[in-house]
Amino acid sequence: MIRTTLAHVHVAALSNAGMSGKNNEDRYAVSSFQLSKDDPRPSVFAVVADGIGGHRAGEVAAELAVNYISMHVAESNAKKPVRILENAIHDASQAIASHSAGKEEEQGMGATCACVWIIENKLYTAYVGDSRIYLLRGKYIQRLSIDHTWVQEAFEKGIISAEQMRDHPNVHVIRRHLGGIKLPEVDFRLRIDNEETDEESMNNQGFHLHPGDTILMCTDGLTDLVWDDEIQKIIRGQKDLKAAAETLVNLANQRGGHDNITVVLLSMPRVEETNPRGNLFGWLFGE
Repeated sequence: MIRTTLAHVHVAALSNAGMSGKNNEDRYAVSSFQLSKDDPRPSVFAVVADGIGGHRAGEVAAELAVNYISMHVAESNAKKPVRILENAIHDASQAIASHSAGKEEEQGMGATCACVWIIENKLYTAYVGDSRIYLLRGKYIQRLSIDHTWVQEAFEKGIISAEQMRDHPNVHVIRRHLGGIKLPEVDFRLRIDNEETDEESMNNQGFHLHPGDTILMCTDGLTDLVWDDEIQKIIRGQKDLKAAAETLVNLANQRGGHDNITVVLLSMPRVEETNPRGNLFGWLFGE
């Protein structure tokens, strides 16, 4: 792909260390591309990572995750997004594991990751861990990703209720992350409907976004303290994405800010923002 300076979607991002005094171990990156010299279709790739491990090891792991995943995607031809994303995440996981090998202070370091790739108006996602991806369409909010946590597994097995999940002692026990000895299983379930089967969710890759749709990517520093319905009201109630990102981070901090908070927002242009012919991407190429 060829890097471009102008994204075909609206973008806002903000990362904050929170109120606990800990280092910010979250990292993110957003990049825009043209698919090739002969293919002017636009794409935007975004990745969020939350580091795991003490003595600054978490931020090293998150940095490696974001850099390796972004580089792998940037160097791809975008023809098989799901396979590209899986290989990118596996490359990053191996890089983290190799970096920590033999370094006592970095033993056990790792990272979560959440990836969003928008090619024209088609959405592809991939994730490992508990950093989340949401879709906002109109007044509705849908969590597209599924947490890889002990409480999520316990809920799915009927061991605990949805109400018990939030305050459970194991709420931050992660079942999958980058940087382990074994390659992590990358999750491609893109859950548009909570009643879907896993197979149906995976078949949603390439989901068509509508004008005005907004994608939120975030670390658990936000979702531990701000509920989904509040997220929807804030994003739709602010004048622009930048103000929405700032309001979300500020609210998490007002409620204690016990962890790092990272928010990335990607929004499809509305019909009135395109050219008179209604071509969603025509404005980018002067059509």
